[in-house]
Amino acid sequence: MKRIRAVEEWCLGCKLCEVHCRTAHSKSKDIVKCYKKEAPSPARVVVEDGGDYNFALNCRHCKDAKCVKSCITGAMYRDPETGYIVNNPDKCIGCWTCVLACPYGAIMRDTSNKKIVAKCDMCAEVGTPACVANCPNQALILIEEEEEE
Repeated sequence: MKRIRAVEEWCLGCKLCEVHCRTAHSKSKDIVKCYKKEAPSPARVVVEDGGDYNFALNCRHCKDAKCVKSCITGAMYRDPETGYIVNNPDKCIGCWTCVLACPYGAIMRDTSNKKIVAKCDMCAEVGTPACVANCPNQALILIEEEEEE
């Protein structure tokens, strides 16, 4: 399974990953329209500023996903095809237990739709995640993780 790895030594904190993530998940897929005309949808990646080091924080798609275990409706689940943790917006009731259960703080409320959560979906519909494809310093890289037996 592929995962996004943050290389904090290379991150400038420019937040272009946030911009492109938000745009990739917008209705128009256009940066200007996304920011000027559409309801604000959160980026599924957030740059943490640590002074000397910055890094992008996104869903780790954990093997032992606390968000999946805590979801009372089954809206949060592991996709059997991709192995990624995804959220079914039709089942999500906005109880926020997954937000509280995530040890990384990588799940947030979707402010464009008050009832559901937003989290990294690895841009499954386009292939390469928008944050990785648009990072000018390659501070976000896509790696293949070995499956544990």
